[in-house]
Amino acid sequence: VLDFNDPFSTEVKPRILLMGLRRSGKSSIQKVVFHKMSPNETLFLESTNKICREDVSNSSFVNFQIWDFPGQIDFFDPTFDYEMIFRGTGALIFVIDSQDDYMEALARLHLTVTRAYKVNPDINFEIFIHKVDGLSDDHKIETQRDIHQRANDDLADAGLEKIHLSFYLTSIYDHSIFEAFSKVVQKLIPQLPTLENLLNIFISNSGIEKAFLFDVVSKIYIATDSTPVDMQTYELCCDMIDVVIDISCIYGLKDDGTGTPYDKESMAIIKLNNTTVLYLKEVTKFLALVCFVREESFERKGLIDYNFHCFRKAIQEVFEVRMKVVRSRKHQSHMQKNKRPTPNGTPRMPL
Repeated sequence: VLDFNDPFSTEVKPRILLMGLRRSGKSSIQKVVFHKMSPNETLFLESTNKICREDVSNSSFVNFQIWDFPGQIDFFDPTFDYEMIFRGTGALIFVIDSQDDYMEALARLHLTVTRAYKVNPDINFEIFIHKVDGLSDDHKIETQRDIHQRANDDLADAGLEKIHLSFYLTSIYDHSIFEAFSKVVQKLIPQLPTLENLLNIFISNSGIEKAFLFDVVSKIYIATDSTPVDMQTYELCCDMIDVVIDISCIYGLKDDGTGTPYDKESMAIIKLNNTTVLYLKEVTKFLALVCFVREESFERKGLIDYNFHCFRKAIQEVFEVRMKVVRSRKHQSHMQKNKRPTPNGTPRMPL
C-alpha cells in the first residue's frame, strides 16, 4: 500500500470520499454496495464517529479506496488535515437526505466543495440526493431541481461557476444506488473509452442489443456500449448476476469443497417472455459480460461466442497494460522513498 502523501498513490488507487451530515445514509450506502448487506439491516448500523477507510480491489479496473467521514467533521479543526485528504481524492460523494430539511446540508456542501476545489481542482463532485424511496415521483423531481438550483447558485455567488456538480437520485432499496456508483467509478477508470469502444465493436458484429461489463462483487458496471442505459435493463442484469452467483456458490464447488464458484466456465442463458435472451459470460474472475440479445440473433450463438473470445482477449491485453503501468508507478514510488534522506541526513541505501 502506497503512502497517502505519495504523488503516485492516487494514480494507482484513486480515493473516493463519502461525506454528508449525520444520519444521511453514508455508511448504509457503503455496506449495501460493497458488503452485500440487506437494506433492512442498515437500520441497526451505529452512527459513524471516526473516519473509516476501506480498500476496494476487486479487479484492475475497480480498484480504489473509500473514506467514510462522520457527519460532524469540522474542517476548521487544526487536527483535520483536509489538504492532505483532498489532494489525493478522485471523487467526492456528498450525500443529502432528501426526506430532511436540507438547508444545513447545502451549507455544508458549499463549504466542502469550495475547500476541496482550492486544494484539488480535478476532483469529481458527485451529489447523491438520497432516501428518495419515500418521495413521490413529482416530489423527487422537484427536490432534485431545488437542490440543483440552490447548490449552483451558492457557487455562482462565490464566483465558482466553473465547478461542475453531478446529481443523482438514490435509494438503497432499489438499484439506483448501484447505477449512481457505477457512474462515479467510471469517471475514475482511465481505460473507459477503450472499454466502450471494444463493447461497441462487439455488439455491432454480434447482433446484440445492449452489453454491460460488470464487476460481479459489487454489481457496479464499469463500462457499457454507447447506446442509452435503461433502468429496467440494468436491474435485470443485476438480478441475473445475483442468481448466477447464488447458484454457483451452491453447485459450482467440487465435491470436496475446493475450487471457485465463479470461473472461466461460468455462463448463463435466461430467456425472457418478450423474445429477448439474457446472456452472461465470465471475462475475468471478477468481471462478467451481460448481454441483451434478440432470440433470432441468438440463433447465431457460435458467432457471438467467437466474437466474445476476441473481446475477452482484448480485455486481457488492456489488463496487462494497466498492470505494467501500476508496477512501474509503484517502482518509481519505491525508488523515490529510497532516495529520501534518513533522519540523520544520510541517503537511504536501495533495498
